[in-house]
Amino acid sequence: MARQQGLFALILALAIAAGAVLFSFPLQLGLDLRGGSQLTLQVLPAGAIKTVKREQLEAVKEVLDRRVNGLGVAESTLQTIGEDQLVLQLPGEQDPTRAAKVFGTTALLEFRAQKPGTEQEMQGLLRLKRQAQSVLDLSRRRTPADPAEPVAPDQPPAPAPSFPAEDLAKALRELGVAVPAGAGETEQIEALLDEVNKRVVALYEPALLSGKDLVSAGRQQQQTGTGWDVTLNFNRQGGEAFAKLTQAIAGSNRLLGIVLDGRSISEASVSQEFAAAGITGGAASITGNFTAEEARDLEVQLRGGSLPLPVKIIEVRTVGPLLGAENIRTSLVAALAGLALVAVFMVVVYRLPGAVAVVALSLYSLFNLASYALIPVTLTLPGIAGFILSIGMAVDANVLIFERVKEELRSGNTLIRSIDTGFSLAFSSILDGHVTGLISCIALFALGTGLVKGFAVTLGIGLLLSLFTALSCTRVLLRLMMSYPTLRRPSYFLPSHQLPSTAA
Repeated sequence: MARQQGLFALILALAIAAGAVLFSFPLQLGLDLRGGSQLTLQVLPAGAIKTVKREQLEAVKEVLDRRVNGLGVAESTLQTIGEDQLVLQLPGEQDPTRAAKVFGTTALLEFRAQKPGTEQEMQGLLRLKRQAQSVLDLSRRRTPADPAEPVAPDQPPAPAPSFPAEDLAKALRELGVAVPAGAGETEQIEALLDEVNKRVVALYEPALLSGKDLVSAGRQQQQTGTGWDVTLNFNRQGGEAFAKLTQAIAGSNRLLGIVLDGRSISEASVSQEFAAAGITGGAASITGNFTAEEARDLEVQLRGGSLPLPVKIIEVRTVGPLLGAENIRTSLVAALAGLALVAVFMVVVYRLPGAVAVVALSLYSLFNLASYALIPVTLTLPGIAGFILSIGMAVDANVLIFERVKEELRSGNTLIRSIDTGFSLAFSSILDGHVTGLISCIALFALGTGLVKGFAVTLGIGLLLSLFTALSCTRVLLRLMMSYPTLRRPSYFLPSHQLPSTAA
């Protein structure tokens, strides 16, 4: 009796701990339950690589995974599909535009010195670049992020962007930029800016330093002004190359260009004081008047590293939070209805042991959900299906035990002996069924992708826990109840007409 009470106290303590875990660590919901965005990415061959192989796909996935973690998107998943595609799920993210921008670029960072004798041409291009960029920035600030958002009456409107039509037409004509007929001012300025960037990059020498020597990247707000800078730290080899590069152009009119994915994002001069040894220390700062979000995105790209192969976003899908809430409601109704039907069946067919099994199944469900929160497991609709299926497996284990108990009672054994023998005889069958189920889960997890893995994980956890609840919780609860003489009646286990005359 004391042993059964001690085991019951342990089970009760585990149940309280599981409840505390669920209270402290809420379940992580997947895209189909929480809402969010899903991006399908295709890895493209480039250069000497004509076909994307498995190892190259994994290399791209590793870089993108670092970028996902850098963005701070919670519970995101990145899975490979087929031979050259990746699927990224961002639960809770309703605007995938920023993520698409970060993932779709290769983030190839280069430091280049300006070619000698191009100072005058560079000055003209940079003057045109600053003018076009300022007009675009003003235009974006005047466009609200939400068109329905009201404008405060005391807030003065931003100054209207201005690029004289004659100057714009002249610049487009001189640079040979062709724009579609009927294009607006913004489209013309963007086309002009793209051409200017190409010509600026063409005035640089080949890169002597790239992002492969980058150790870390960060960001900091400018001490004067509201802009942000991106800070860089190189390894020893990169630091030496940076010092040599800056030494070569120190005190001259040549500029140091910072090029990202073939686009010049910052141009800086190096003063005469660094002519002796260059800028040492292996640290640099990119000053481009970035916004906080732009600086953060650039930091994420640089810390994640360069993509080994280019990536193309071929599909963007958004699941609304209302649809996710409806999925949760439907799944909850289905799960509760299934549990209620199972509970009624167990009590009607197996009487007192059936009621004990219902309590054990409730504990099983609690332990299962607590395990999902601790691991943690991102719960999706297939994951819920695996959870419900594992409940069925747990019920099967109880059915095997109780049928064995019934057989022993029919053969004339005492109640306590029938219970002990029923658990002993059913053990091998229960173990075999759970082992084969676990083998299937391992195969699904190893060979499956995406949602199939979620199903395998929840089903596998459920199978392991059902062994504990069926063979431990049910047995402890049943033996504890048998310690009370009023409950120790064979008729509570089997209809009277099926009992031997001596037991009845």
